[in-house]
Amino acid sequence: MAEGDNNGSSKPTVTPYEEALDALSSLITKRSRADKSNNGDRFDVLFDYLKILELEEAISEMKIIHVAGTKGKGSTCTFTESILRNCGFRTGLFTSPHLIDVRERFRLDGKDICEEKFLAYFWWCYDRLKEKSTEDVPMPTYFRFLALLAFKIFSAEQVDVAILEVGLGGKFDATNVVQKPIVCGIASLGYDHMEILGDTLAQIAGEKAGIFKDGIPAFTVPQPDEAMNVLEEKASELNVHLQVAEPLDAKLLNGLKLRLEGQHQYLNAGLAIALSFTWLQRTGHHEFTHMEQASSLPEQFIKGLTTASLQGRAQIVTDQYINAESYGDLVFYLDGAHSPESMEMCARWFSLAIKEDSQKITFNYPPPNNSESTIELVQEHHDERYGKSSMQILLFNCMSVRDPQLLLPPLMKACASHGVYFKKALFVPSTSVYYKVGSHALPPTDSQVNLSWQFALQRVWENLIQSDKGGEVKHAIAVCEEGKEDAKMSGRTCENSAVFPSLPLAIKWLRESVQRNRSVHYQVLVTGSLHLVGDVLRLVKK
Repeated sequence: MAEGDNNGSSKPTVTPYEEALDALSSLITKRSRADKSNNGDRFDVLFDYLKILELEEAISEMKIIHVAGTKGKGSTCTFTESILRNCGFRTGLFTSPHLIDVRERFRLDGKDICEEKFLAYFWWCYDRLKEKSTEDVPMPTYFRFLALLAFKIFSAEQVDVAILEVGLGGKFDATNVVQKPIVCGIASLGYDHMEILGDTLAQIAGEKAGIFKDGIPAFTVPQPDEAMNVLEEKASELNVHLQVAEPLDAKLLNGLKLRLEGQHQYLNAGLAIALSFTWLQRTGHHEFTHMEQASSLPEQFIKGLTTASLQGRAQIVTDQYINAESYGDLVFYLDGAHSPESMEMCARWFSLAIKEDSQKITFNYPPPNNSESTIELVQEHHDERYGKSSMQILLFNCMSVRDPQLLLPPLMKACASHGVYFKKALFVPSTSVYYKVGSHALPPTDSQVNLSWQFALQRVWENLIQSDKGGEVKHAIAVCEEGKEDAKMSGRTCENSAVFPSLPLAIKWLRESVQRNRSVHYQVLVTGSLHLVGDVLRLVKK
C-alpha cells in the first residue's frame, strides 16, 4: 500500500505502530553497551521520570516480584507468571530482550500486550516525558523508557502481580526503582557483560545483589562459592532473609514435563516455585500456601510449570517456508545462550533433542580414542523413520563485546561428549539493526556490511577444528585465507565453516542444500545471540 505525494510519486505508508517504533528508536543513544565510567548513568534521574509520569504511588502499591541473574532469569520469571496466573491472578510480566516484536516485553495474563493498548500507553508516556524534558532531565534512554512504560501498563491494567526481569546487572538497572517488592530472586550467576559488571564472579554478584531491599525476603539457586559469599554478605547488611531454592524434583510433576526444555530449567522452576509460594504467603493468599510441602505441588503450580512458554529458549521450529516435498527436512533448534555456562547447557539440550528427534539412530563413529578430526568423524545418523541420515549445522553470531574463545569451545566440547559433531558452522551478521526497532527498519545492503567480526568468529572455529586434529593452530587461518571466495555470497567458505554477508543468504543456502540432498535431514542449532534467534524466527516461522 502506498500514498501519493504532490508530485505524483508514491512512498510507503508508515503505520501508527511503525511511527511509535521510530520514536522508540530515537531513544537508542549508544550502539556500544560498554560504559565503565558512567556511575550508574545518573540512576537518580529515573525518579524524576516517575514524578513526571505520576507513577510513584502506583509503584509503591504494586505487588512486585523482582528477578536478576546471568542465566535463567527470563525462564524463572516466565514460570512464576504462569504459576500465579493459573492460581487465578491477573499478571503482568516484563522481560527482555524481545525477539520479533517489542510488545513481547509486556505480557498481560500471559499474552503480549495488544497493539491498540501499546500505542495508547506508549504515547501517553512519550508525550509527557518529551514535554517535560530539559537539559538536566533529558528523554530517557531506550531500556529506561521501556521499564517506565511497563510500570505504566501494569498500573493502568491493575495487575495483581507484576513480575520484573532485570535488564542488565541489578543495582543500576531501570527496574530497580522498585523500593518495596514482595520478594526478590537471583537466578544462576556467571560471566557475562563483564565490560559493565566486572571481571570476577564476586563483582558480578555484587551488582546483582543490588536488587535486595531492606527486610524483603530473597531466594537464589545453588551458586559458586565466590558468588554465594557476596550474596550472603549483601543480604546480611540489609537484613534480608536469603534462602537457596532447591531444583524442582521432576517426580512432583505427576508424570508431566516442563514446557521449557532442558535440564537446567528444573533449577529455574525450583526458584519460581519458591518465589510464587512466598508471594502468595506475603500477600495473604493462604489457600495455596498451606499446600507448600516437599512431597507434592498444588495442581495450579503443576499446570503453570508445564504450560509456561518462552520464545527463543530451547525452541524447535521446522522451516515453514520450504518446498512441501521437503517439509520437515530443515529443522531449527533455537537457544539464545550467550555465556560460557549457558552454551554448555544449550549444547547438552541440542544433543539430547536431536536424538529424541531421531528415535532410532545408528551411530557410525570410530572409537572415542581415535585421534582423527571430530569433523571428519561426522557422520550420518541414520533415521529409520524417514529413511534419511541427519546432519548437524551450527548457525552462530554473538555481540563483539563477548569473547568467542569462551563461547565456542564449551559448545563444541559438550556436543562432542554426546557424540554430536557439526558438519559446518555458518557465521552471519545480525539482521535486526541495533539502533532501530521494528521489522520495517531495514538492515544495510549486503555490500555495506562489515564482516570482520564474522571472519574473526570463523577463525576461532577453524582454530578449534585444527587443534582437535592435533595440527598447528596457525594453519587454520591459512586454510580460511585459501578457502573458496564465492562472489555471489561476498563471504568466505572454508572446509568446516562459511561466512555469509546476511542471514537470508545463509537460510537460502540451507534451503537449497535440503533440495539438493533429499536423503538428508538438516538439524540447525541457532545460538550465541537472542537477536540472531529472533531474526531466524522472523524468516522461518509463519
